[in-house]
Amino acid sequence: MASNWTPEGWKAQEARHLPVYGDSAKLREVEATLTKFPPLVFAGEARALKAELAEVAAGKGFLLQGGDCAESFAEFHPDNIRDTFRVLLQMAVVMTFASKQPVVKVGRIAGQFAKPRSAPTETVGGIEMPSYFGDIINGSEGNAESRRNDPERMLRAYSQSAATLNLIRAFAHGGYANLRQVHRWTLDHIGRSPWAKKFSDMADRIGEALDFMQACGIDPETVPQLKGTEFYTSHEALLLQYEQALTRRDSLTGDWYDCSGHMLWIGDRTRFEGSAHVEYLRGVGNPIGMKCGPSLEPDALLKLLDTLNPGREAGRMTLISRFGHDKVEDGLPKLVRAVQREGHPVVWSCDPMHGNVIKSDSGYKTRPFDRILTEVKGFFAVHRAEGTHAGGIHIEMTGQDVTECTGGAVAITDAALADRYHTHCDPRLNAAQSIELAFLIADMLNLEATERTKQAA
Repeated sequence: MASNWTPEGWKAQEARHLPVYGDSAKLREVEATLTKFPPLVFAGEARALKAELAEVAAGKGFLLQGGDCAESFAEFHPDNIRDTFRVLLQMAVVMTFASKQPVVKVGRIAGQFAKPRSAPTETVGGIEMPSYFGDIINGSEGNAESRRNDPERMLRAYSQSAATLNLIRAFAHGGYANLRQVHRWTLDHIGRSPWAKKFSDMADRIGEALDFMQACGIDPETVPQLKGTEFYTSHEALLLQYEQALTRRDSLTGDWYDCSGHMLWIGDRTRFEGSAHVEYLRGVGNPIGMKCGPSLEPDALLKLLDTLNPGREAGRMTLISRFGHDKVEDGLPKLVRAVQREGHPVVWSCDPMHGNVIKSDSGYKTRPFDRILTEVKGFFAVHRAEGTHAGGIHIEMTGQDVTECTGGAVAITDAALADRYHTHCDPRLNAAQSIELAFLIADMLNLEATERTKQAA
């Protein structure tokens, strides 16, 4: 356990991007209520994820982390949860089948409600008002009442997270994730993508492999790894009042865990020295992610790693690089070399979304798909050059047929962005673009494996 740590100790440190609540009595009441609620996830599940990530850190797997930019109350629907889950299943199958590596599946789901913003206010319809910080804090509607920071929203976020987790667990272990169902995972609108045929062909080969196994006396229905899957949840641990209220001491080990999600991460804007967010997360036993952008220097990264993982526990830390397509090959190597030199066991993951946001000619905020692919390729190129393992991808995506990121084989144009632009915050990849990205990553993983084989020869 972390020394000299308490769940409320973060309050003595500098806390950025936290809301100010006008009704402090109501805030205390909500916090007290949450502390009595059951945990959303369990310590043993977090430890299981940490063990799987330790294998990824050792070069024996790959982390797939994806989901909504920000979950919303308005779009909460079982179909949306199912469709995002099934696209992540498809992506994982593509990467597993092609690379012959296990894929650890972690959703940005069941807790990804809070978002840091560049400014405390924004202009909506010519009127300046408080910025939208995510549904767990305030509403996105452009009026004063909606934009009021309301602590009771935390209770609704907990309820929605609990319902989402219940459905995901049913999908993961109730038969939906059975590899015999692989053909049924394809969404109807993906059929318009050139990658749909490639996925169908791969699904046929998986079916043949399962038939062969069954003929040899291995019944896929009795093999847990084929009958279901492990699926974990994650979110940015931004709203510390909520995270503290869901912190529990594990009855088996006596260690503290944040039971709001299996994996939590620290954003690029909250990972500074003396940060309240770093102070909070250093004391919980969950796997921790940390965004690493162009402003992060190697010495600062090493200090943060020493704070968050002083025991150098494998599987504890995932470093999520987010540089932008034109900066990754210049900025990432110095961080990789520093971590490698000091011997910290980390998972290196690539966030190709946040550094590639532009404003389109039509006025929409978007992310060009070619820039996303370029950053992913650059990320893999850096790790091949440094002899390290490109261990993961971290994307904002949805199973819905949205038009928010331009490009891809489905060829979404600037003019088409308005057709189905539904995000409450940042633009997301749609299902077809996500599958296309999965096939690219599979190729990159195969190239990495080939390089390793050459070096070992």
